Amino acid sequence: MDADEVVRILDLLRRAGTEVWVGGGWGIDALVGEQSRAHRDLDLMHRQEQEPAVLAALAGAGFVESLDLRPVRFVVTAPGGREVDLHPLVFAGDGSAVQASGVPERPFVYPASAFVTGTVGGRTVPCLSAEQQVFFHQGYEPTERDRHDMALLRRVFGIATHF
Repeated sequence: MDADEVVRILDLLRRAGTEVWVGGGWGIDALVGEQSRAHRDLDLMHRQEQEPAVLAALAGAGFVESLDLRPVRFVVTAPGGREVDLHPLVFAGDGSAVQASGVPERPFVYPASAFVTGTVGGRTVPCLSAEQQVFFHQGYEPTERDRHDMALLRRVFGIATHF
């Protein structure tokens, strides 16, 4: 998935009246303001109550659900192998959010400060903070992509990572 496609998907979802935030590899590249590696998919966090509108907008662009791991996440795929990995969030009044996890009593927590902006293809986009990205990259054996992403955050932001 390239930067133009990311921007097209974000524009499509904005026109549908939904709020999403870029996470994963594209989220890290958004934070640093340039594409640093190839991306096979686009990770998006969305407001859980807006899920029907998110799905309808993506379906209109040819995406169909290809993996259902709700309530944690689900994936939609379009012709050509384009994938969007969607993560439903439930927001609190203070701007923080939670996402279900595989361990129901331990959901993923997003403080209000986790929701920031970055740049993809020269456009300002909503994304997850560097600190939130680091938080999500712990507790598992990292891939080479994960190692690349954390090294990039260390270099650009001077923050500590777990690997």
